[in-house]
Amino acid sequence: MSEKPRENFASRLGFIFLSAGCAIGLGNVWRFPFITGQYGGAAFVLVYIIFLLMLAMPIMVMEFAVGRASQQSMSRSFAVLCPKHKVWSLWGYLGWAGNYVLMMFYTVVTGWMLSYTYYSFSGKLEGLNAEAVGGFFGGMLANPYELTFWMAVVIIFGALVCWAGLQSGVESITKTMMCGLLILMIALAVRSVTLEGAEKGLEFYLKPDFGKLFSEGLGTTLYAALGQAFFTLSIGIGSMAIFGSYISRDRSLLGESLIITGLDTVVALMAGLIIFPACFAFGIQPNAGPGLIFVTLPNMFNQMPNGRIWGAVFFLFMSFAALSTVIAVFENIVACFMDRFNWNRHRAVSVMFVTIILLSIPCALGFNVWSGFQPLGPGSGVLDLEDFIVSNNLLPIGALVYLLFCVTRYGWGWDNFVKEADAGKGAKFPQGLRFYFTYIVPVIILVILGVGYYQTFVK
Repeated sequence: MSEKPRENFASRLGFIFLSAGCAIGLGNVWRFPFITGQYGGAAFVLVYIIFLLMLAMPIMVMEFAVGRASQQSMSRSFAVLCPKHKVWSLWGYLGWAGNYVLMMFYTVVTGWMLSYTYYSFSGKLEGLNAEAVGGFFGGMLANPYELTFWMAVVIIFGALVCWAGLQSGVESITKTMMCGLLILMIALAVRSVTLEGAEKGLEFYLKPDFGKLFSEGLGTTLYAALGQAFFTLSIGIGSMAIFGSYISRDRSLLGESLIITGLDTVVALMAGLIIFPACFAFGIQPNAGPGLIFVTLPNMFNQMPNGRIWGAVFFLFMSFAALSTVIAVFENIVACFMDRFNWNRHRAVSVMFVTIILLSIPCALGFNVWSGFQPLGPGSGVLDLEDFIVSNNLLPIGALVYLLFCVTRYGWGWDNFVKEADAGKGAKFPQGLRFYFTYIVPVIILVILGVGYYQTFVK
């Protein structure tokens, strides 16, 4: 099989923005604010950041290293780096499939963001009270044609970006969206913190009260912070490895990962600055759960001066965050086809487009036509099952695979990993923590897996 020349990013900024765009998604701007509100605010944020730096970010470095050293997507990277132990390659195929499962529901939820952006700009949410906004969201979920339409718009957009190429499509569009996301985020945060009564929200969010860590139970709170830190960077299913394969060895991977993790964290923290001051200013509970975004906040915008515009800007911000992840994961799927079958980009995108359209339909129907299918118990649906497969299984198992592959002699090995991670200018990986990564972090990941199963099937 002849090898095609490896595509590369046009700039270091493209790599950083695309990797950060993959990490920055609905977990930052949707899940992070509502679980922060649920578990007490600033004290929870501090615990989350500690877990992020001690657990998730180092595994991101490992995934980048595997991609850069192999110059392949996850479909072939394990086999290239460790041809003697082919069992590692099995994860390449499971992770590849995991990207499809992720897109099966992520495209649908991203479609919600796009639809709310349109409805906010057009004024369809203007003047509705809390009950009417809830009814509007429920009506949208009950309409299979509407959900399928917006899901298809997301998939078409992602496919067109990947079709245009790595540099002119994926890199260029992602850089533009990330710049737009940062500008919108700053504008929304400034508006929120200058609302009358916003100071109470700032105090809740920024002044630590460690007693609040115990309000929901210390173990539950620590697990929530640990889980959020672990899942926010999208590690485990090769989305970071593919970007590692597109970059040179000019910069150390720990230094690049610190920048990417920093961007990811800034967006998550800024999302809180947007939501919490506004919630307290209008007397809205900050622990309203997932409905905070689609029901509570639109009602809040209706009470604000020029709320129609601010609501539209907010959902455009949310859409950019979600679409950046969609593009990154699409590129990972496309690269797997190109590496595994030696296909050109256009053929890979065509196959990806058709399969993801078909595979995403069940999630769109799960809220209406197939609402009777409740795989994880009463109240659950297709989205919950697909999210459980990815978040509670493939992401933690994949992170464990990358970790063990990089620290054990039965895989790529610690010395090879550190040599690759430290190549180039920048911060070097702390070799003194080898024992911690070899024996302690795997146990933590197994605990995450176990508690996730307990909360889903027992509690």
